[in-house]
Amino acid sequence: SKSTGTMVLAELGNKISGALRKLQKADVVNEETMKECLNAITTALLQSDVNVFQVKKLKDAVTMQFKVQEQQGADLRNLIKTAVVTELSKMLDCERKPFQPKKGKANVVMFVGLQGSGKTTSCTKYAYYWAKKGFRTCLVCADTFRAGAFDQLKQNATKVRIPFYGSYSETDPVVIAEEGVSKFKKENFEMIIVDTSGRHKQESELFDEMKQVAAAVNPDEVIFVMDSSIGQACKDQAMAFRKAVDVGSVIITKLDGHAKGGGALSAVAATESPITFIGVGEHFDDFEEFDAKSFIKRLLGLGDIGKIVDIVKEAVPLEDQPKLLEKIQSGEFTLRDMQGQYKSILKIGSFSQFLSLLPGLGSNFMNKGTEKESIAKVKRSLCILDSLTADELDGIKPLKEGRILRVAKGSGTNVMEVNIMLEEYKRLKTVVEKMGKMKLGKGGDLQQLARNPQQMMQKMQGMMDPRMLKQMGGMGNLMNMMKEMGGMEGLGGLGGMGGMGDMAGLGDMMKMMGGGMGGAGGAGGRRK
Repeated sequence: SKSTGTMVLAELGNKISGALRKLQKADVVNEETMKECLNAITTALLQSDVNVFQVKKLKDAVTMQFKVQEQQGADLRNLIKTAVVTELSKMLDCERKPFQPKKGKANVVMFVGLQGSGKTTSCTKYAYYWAKKGFRTCLVCADTFRAGAFDQLKQNATKVRIPFYGSYSETDPVVIAEEGVSKFKKENFEMIIVDTSGRHKQESELFDEMKQVAAAVNPDEVIFVMDSSIGQACKDQAMAFRKAVDVGSVIITKLDGHAKGGGALSAVAATESPITFIGVGEHFDDFEEFDAKSFIKRLLGLGDIGKIVDIVKEAVPLEDQPKLLEKIQSGEFTLRDMQGQYKSILKIGSFSQFLSLLPGLGSNFMNKGTEKESIAKVKRSLCILDSLTADELDGIKPLKEGRILRVAKGSGTNVMEVNIMLEEYKRLKTVVEKMGKMKLGKGGDLQQLARNPQQMMQKMQGMMDPRMLKQMGGMGNLMNMMKEMGGMEGLGGLGGMGGMGDMAGLGDMMKMMGGGMGGAGGAGGRRK
């Protein structure tokens, strides 16, 4: 079954990208084909509950650009695609820049919203997000209205190991908020998140209480949490909250389960409060930073190379890149290198989110079940690798039967699992050796390859799973991605390789995600 995070939104994405694909294949692009394409897109947007005026605005803007450029003999297929992406991004974008917390000082963030909107869960996801970024994070439960609110926050906070404050006996939320915030400020916490009471509807009592808590804790940011299932109605709700307290940004939840997500996203953007995060599932890492242009490009399966580069930079620090590059060039790959790669993979966060950044894959490529399985596999392999001695990790002492038995016992696994991990290692080692034989970056070879892209394409083709390659739009598309990566700054040696190192790294990651790229390809193949 397709239980993928942003399933319903992905459906909207598929309809829009389907219309754009049809346009790409059309023999001739004229006003008629453009109108047909726009009609399919506007129907899909209206079905997703996007406001009719916003849809009309998009249609008019794209038509206008088409008419202006048609006379000048421009590439109309690309023009329409770019115009659609730009207009959709504008629809979800807002001029106001969201709050950026600063390290080394107390950032107080207050969460508000109606009951049932996923506020308490979002507080925890938000706390977990900043904790992973290295902030000293904590939670304060000032929701005294809902029975069990403190218990829920306590359970959530414990699961993600984040300190919390609340009270079973105190009924005044203002007192709890004030006490909690001053306690954590004294303890030098950098991110203090205050969860407030929600109600079933916008009651004046709720707004009064919100104002009192805000006055008591003087937050640096107020975040409004909103359930996307109400679609366009989000706009009125966000406006009402903004009148009561200074809402700085919005988190939209439950984008994974119904048809009105598009309407909710565009309605909120219209209130001029930036959407900073979106919730796409119940797990604590089903939480994505929201960037309108990147979101639209991924929704339409166009990928986002810039974001990939940022993630790879975070997973493989700049100072480690020359070493990694040297290893790839020499074709060397030890179990210690594999351990490093696995650790990098876990830093990436959600695999499905990461894969959706690759052009052609889209947000539905890897389902949650496959993702969980892959993460569990990586973690099990790390347990096994942690049980090896330094000599074993560096390949000085080979892993013979007796040693394998010791490692299995020490890591709480079994001999079969250790052998499976070793098979995986041999497979990856072969890939790295192949790359070494390509002599990338040695002497003037890279320049020669740049001059002879055919040769490069053939070599790359031999290293990639054909299904994966097809899904990513073929070899030509892959070469374009590499060129794009090569021109990006901050990738140290990897950037200098024209993106080749990146693609190699991605290839390794894919292999690990599903036991060979076939595994990742299989995840795509199993979609119904």
